[in-house]
Parts: sequence; C-alpha cells; structure tokens
Amino acid sequence: MRIVPSLLLAVFLIPAVILAGAAVPAQAANATRPNSDELYQVGHLPPTDSELKVKVGDMAPDFTLPSIQGEDVTLSDYHGKKNVVLSFVPAAFTPVCSDQWPGYCLAEPLFKEQDAMLLGISEDNIPSLYAWTSEMPNLWFPVLSDFWPHGEVAKKYGILRSSGMAERALFVIDKQGVIRYIEIHDINTRPDLGKLMNALEEVNAQQ
Repeated sequence: MRIVPSLLLAVFLIPAVILAGAAVPAQAANATRPNSDELYQVGHLPPTDSELKVKVGDMAPDFTLPSIQGEDVTLSDYHGKKNVVLSFVPAAFTPVCSDQWPGYCLAEPLFKEQDAMLLGISEDNIPSLYAWTSEMPNLWFPVLSDFWPHGEVAKKYGILRSSGMAERALFVIDKQGVIRYIEIHDINTRPDLGKLMNALEEVNAQQ
C-alpha cells in the first residue's frame, strides 16, 4: 500500500518536470533580443550631426580599442589579412541598434564569404556593451568601446555627434588599410545589409 502514493507522485510530477523543461528553450529564444519595453526610446533625431573627416581613398585612421571579449583590438592588425567593416552605432539598448547588430550576427556567412571582419564600435562603456550584447545570439564579431577618451576614434573619422554619440556609420576598409566605402546613414533607420555586401564585393573585385 505504501507504493501507491509514490506512484501517484510519479504520475503527477514527471509530466510537470517535462513541461517545465520544455519551457526553458522557449524562454531562451525570447531572450535573444531585448523586449521593446527594455529599450530606451530615443525619439526622432536629426539624421546626421557631424562633419566627416575622411573620404574614400584615404588610409583609415588606425586605432586600438578595448573589447567586451577582454582584449584590445587594433585596426592595423588586419592589414594584409582581412577586409574590415567598421560599424559605428549610437547607443546600446536603443531600438534601431538592437535590430542592426543582431542582423549582423545572423549574417556571419555573408561576411566570411567576402573575407571581411566586422568591428562593432559604440561610445558606451564596456559594462553597458557587455550587458546589451549578451542577449544577441551568435555574437561572432568584436564589440569595441570608444568610451574613453570619449569618442576619440569617432572624432578621428569625423562622426561624433554633438550629443556625444557616434553616427550610424559604416566604413569598408580593404586589406591595404584604405577606405573603400563610407555610409553615414540616417541615425533613425537601419542600414541596408545588401548594399554593404555589394560594396564588399566591389572591393574584392578590385584586389
């Protein structure tokens, strides 16, 4: 007779455990991007607010910045090895930025096909960038902080806005370190990935 309560517990508890386990992947899937109520709504901003200091054909200004992965990254280390795409975004935990970089996370094969390394850069500090990007799936590219001296790299390229944020900007740099494509995009919208891939294709065709 003592076996009966145990059997009853098994009948009720085992399905509950299975259901609880099944809920975990669903929760993980929902955590890949911040919910809209977790993001700071910046409202509509002036599309651009800076004066570009570089042009296509210039050598890309070199820099070394700390990454959330714990290592410093130097642009010139990629010379002779990879094309480089610099993706400057204005701020962590904002809606458009939280769409743009997760899209690049999913597009890793496209960048590899173009023999390109993506470097993500923001004026946020390392802890903020770490917390923000930890919710992005398959973060394969270095995320760099241009926080201090504040906006130093953005200033070199001429894309630091009066608010202290960077423009939403893309730079394609070839294996010789020369800037081959520049897009200072409307800060309120996400750049077109196809346009960026076309630019990389043209760079590879010329090398």
